[in-house]
Amino acid sequence: MGSSVVLSGEEESELGKPRRMREKRGLAWWTSIAILKPLLVTFTRHEWIAPDKIPAEGGCVIAANHLSHIDPLTLAHVMYDHGRLPRFLTKDAVFDVFFVGWVLRSTGQIPVARLTADASSAFKHAVEAVKAGRAVVFYPEGTITRDPELWPMVGKTGAARVALESGVPVIPVAQWGQQDILYPYAKKLKVIPPQKVHAMVGDPVDLDDLRGQTITPALLKEATDRIMAALTGMLEELRDEHAPAERFDPRKAGVKQIGNPNKPERKAQ
Repeated sequence: MGSSVVLSGEEESELGKPRRMREKRGLAWWTSIAILKPLLVTFTRHEWIAPDKIPAEGGCVIAANHLSHIDPLTLAHVMYDHGRLPRFLTKDAVFDVFFVGWVLRSTGQIPVARLTADASSAFKHAVEAVKAGRAVVFYPEGTITRDPELWPMVGKTGAARVALESGVPVIPVAQWGQQDILYPYAKKLKVIPPQKVHAMVGDPVDLDDLRGQTITPALLKEATDRIMAALTGMLEELRDEHAPAERFDPRKAGVKQIGNPNKPERKAQ
């Protein structure tokens, strides 16, 4: 792992000490932190690798692989500990849930209506957020990975589009271990004994030669492929394994793109 700073839940290097939070936090942020952080500290052990590569300030896209419904919480944990409040693109239905919807709206999370024409409004709000100096989290796969071995899938172009449109950097974050707490679409948490979760933060994905050009499908595909290659390479390092030569594509495999892929489709009445 070279000279990367490694932080564990038990010890922290001087360089990697948590940064002071500069961003203003309202009631919803403080409520979320008071509920979630003690649970994460109690029921996980963590290893943060090179967390100081998360920009201390300014707009950025955080691009992460998606393993479990639990990994947004652990990703928020490392970001918060290093001075950033995350803004996630979150499926719009969750905004209708009592209390949860209030928290999401009040903390500036971004609703997205997946696989609909309205999904483009999420792109607009994400661009506005990064231009305002926020750190916006994208899961470029668009959902929890369907790859049988939990490798990153073929990516969607949203993260690349926001980065190229706004000029902000894309910071890749590879995650591993969260699936041991809650496997994709499982119903039972495993928190005793506490499971170890990992997050490796990488250097900004090199998109400089793509910036300033007309944004075309080919340009977005190239940028997205670079983002997914960065995530896959980092995950190979975390897992000490080699990813498949070809990324899993749920469309080619005939797997549902959203929702639980293990659940049969409801037949129309």
